[in-house]
Amino acid sequence: MLWGCFSAKGPGRLIRVKERMNGAMYREILSKNLLPSARALKMKRGWVFQHDNDPKHTTRATKEWLRKKHFKVLAWPSQSPDLNPIENLWRELKIHVAQRQPQNITALEEICMEEWAKLPATEGDMDNE
Repeated sequence: MLWGCFSAKGPGRLIRVKERMNGAMYREILSKNLLPSARALKMKRGWVFQHDNDPKHTTRATKEWLRKKHFKVLAWPSQSPDLNPIENLWRELKIHVAQRQPQNITALEEICMEEWAKLPATEGDMDNE
């Protein structure tokens, strides 16, 4: 499993999640990767974070953590017919990775990281996981 984020300025960090993710792990991933990504992308104050309604994103503890960190979170209705914008990036990543035909998990991880770093800012125009 991968966790990644992006903005109109381009892709942020991409990390491999080696075990089943839960709310605590999700908050730790955000803690270690979301703000560093925003800083690296030179995001100005006022940016809005978007994630979907996955249960680990919507737990009381996660909502409280985001509130305490003063993150603005885009309200995302349950069962929304709108495609989460990062799905476009996941699709592009899958296409590029498949073209390189990784032969093992190590190669897969390396190729994912390389191809993610190549994604242009124009691939996505919003934010998220």
